[in-house]
Amino acid sequence: MAVESVFYGRNARTTMVMSHGRGVVLLAGEEAGVPISEYTPAMVKKAVVGRGAALKPQVGYMVAQLLRLRSAPQPADAADGVAIALTHLLLGTRVRAPRPALIGR
Repeated sequence: MAVESVFYGRNARTTMVMSHGRGVVLLAGEEAGVPISEYTPAMVKKAVVGRGAALKPQVGYMVAQLLRLRSAPQPADAADGVAIALTHLLLGTRVRAPRPALIGR
């Protein structure tokens, strides 16, 4: 499973909601025994666009180009998700070490 590593947003509420969702996804992967790879936003941008400081429209454009789509996946967050998957296919060597079992299992 490929996920984007934690980032800090300007809006604290949005950051909290995203962190909760990310935690659920990581827990589900961990409990299923699925290897988890994490990629920073800059790594994703560099892998897909060629530079770590690329803008969202550039990421969407390159996702469409790489997958031979007529247009970028919408909304922009969907293109980001596809970009993370593409990064995992291209780089796929950074698998996070397994965590110790959760207490109380």
